[in-house]
Amino acid sequence: MSLLKSASVISLLTLVSRITGMVRDQLMAAMFGASAMTDAFNVAFRLPNMFRRLFAEGAFSQAFVPVLGASKVKNGDEATKILVDRVATVLFWVLVLTCIVGVAAAPVLVWVMASGLQQNQQGFNAAVFMARWMFPYIGFMSLVALGAGVLNTYQRFAVPAFTPVLLNLSMILAAWLGAPWFKSMGVQPIYAMAMGVIGGGVLQLGMQMWALHKIGFLPKIRANWADFKAAWADAGVKNVAKLMLPALLGVGVAHISAIINLQIASHLTPGSVSWMSYAERLMEFPTAMLGVALGVVLTPRLVAAKASGDDATYSAMIDWGLRLVILLAVPCTVALLLFAKPLVATLFHYGVFTNNDVNQVTTPLMGYGAGLIGLVAIKILAPGFYASQDIKTPVKIAIAVLVITQLLNIALVPIFAHAGLALSIGLGALINALWLLIGLIKRGSYLPLPGWGKFIIQVIFASALLGVLLWWSAGYFDWTALRSDIFKRIMLLAGVLIASAAIYFIALLVAGVKIKTLLKGQG
Repeated sequence: MSLLKSASVISLLTLVSRITGMVRDQLMAAMFGASAMTDAFNVAFRLPNMFRRLFAEGAFSQAFVPVLGASKVKNGDEATKILVDRVATVLFWVLVLTCIVGVAAAPVLVWVMASGLQQNQQGFNAAVFMARWMFPYIGFMSLVALGAGVLNTYQRFAVPAFTPVLLNLSMILAAWLGAPWFKSMGVQPIYAMAMGVIGGGVLQLGMQMWALHKIGFLPKIRANWADFKAAWADAGVKNVAKLMLPALLGVGVAHISAIINLQIASHLTPGSVSWMSYAERLMEFPTAMLGVALGVVLTPRLVAAKASGDDATYSAMIDWGLRLVILLAVPCTVALLLFAKPLVATLFHYGVFTNNDVNQVTTPLMGYGAGLIGLVAIKILAPGFYASQDIKTPVKIAIAVLVITQLLNIALVPIFAHAGLALSIGLGALINALWLLIGLIKRGSYLPLPGWGKFIIQVIFASALLGVLLWWSAGYFDWTALRSDIFKRIMLLAGVLIASAAIYFIALLVAGVKIKTLLKGQG
């Protein structure tokens, strides 16, 4: 399967995931709004999610996928299957211990992440209660990450891209059916969402196990101590662990930044954590559909190119990925900066979600939007280092960017409140991406192909035309007043977005961009 087709499959399934995720968030916004209790859920949900991204999708995947890919190329499938079994055995028992400690330490962890919740003791207690219920989610999702690494390495991209849909469906059922039932039983309705998270984790792991069984790579997890020691002594497992140490530091730096931001948000106006969360969910559309999809597809192939010594293909794949980032992320950035309020109003402005909530979500969304190109480009550039099993360089850059981001917070939060946090993250992402790019070029790993200057001018020209329509539409219509006519607002939003996309791509064609050729730039 070509890179384009693989990326398209992932993007399509990611779109399904994001649509179901949006339905989930719309239900939550309409039913719970933005309050101390929704802040409590968002903090509690971030806790296992943070550990999941730190250990599973972060440090573990960054270390595991290059080792797995190199084993596949050099040692064959049989030896690779043994490696998967041994890594799974070690990972499983580490996760069991982590979940036990996490459940016991939930009060401390919630306080460390968001001590400001103690402004409302009921909210703090609710966050601790839900964190304890949801912490085992990290166990399910870390094993899902292992499965996804194997499936992606063997170019089975569909199942890993689809499984997040199951979490969203589980949470939708929890909001739609579970919350009213909890309320009728005299139980806090938001607690139903915690049950939905655990249900989603079970469903995702079940689907991954089925997919791994079909390709003959379902891990055999050993339960006795002798097998665990044998697994830990394996050279491949040790290599994964060795690579995880700098990766943990790098990903940990990003999460330290996230914890600091969450702490700051928890001390601002109640609802700030939820406003930030709704904005982040909207940002997941472009970052996942563009950056994550391309990163997932490119990483195994970059690993294979490096392992076989094919430097030209390695460089060309990075160049192709970056051109797609510019082609698709620049117009998205323009849309988020000029058209954020219509998006927020149309998607969330229902039920108990107020006009003020719309405004408070719009500003951080614009802040994130300012750094969208960086957020997406990192997903292409960082794998360029991981493919060479160089995790230390991105770690050093991440540490420096952490310091820069927090300095930006000092300057921006007093002015823009929670929106300043988002803007700091966006600007930090731009700096991070630029630093990674310069690093790849300096070491000679990436040699930009000709035509970049002309291409950037063409994209800016087309994006400017798109921006005119979005700017006019955002100001001409009263998007919050259209709450009284839901159908009209939805159709108006769809019409503006379709017209904007048409203007953008027609302008590109007029400017001389061969879009079809660009999309098929890598086979």
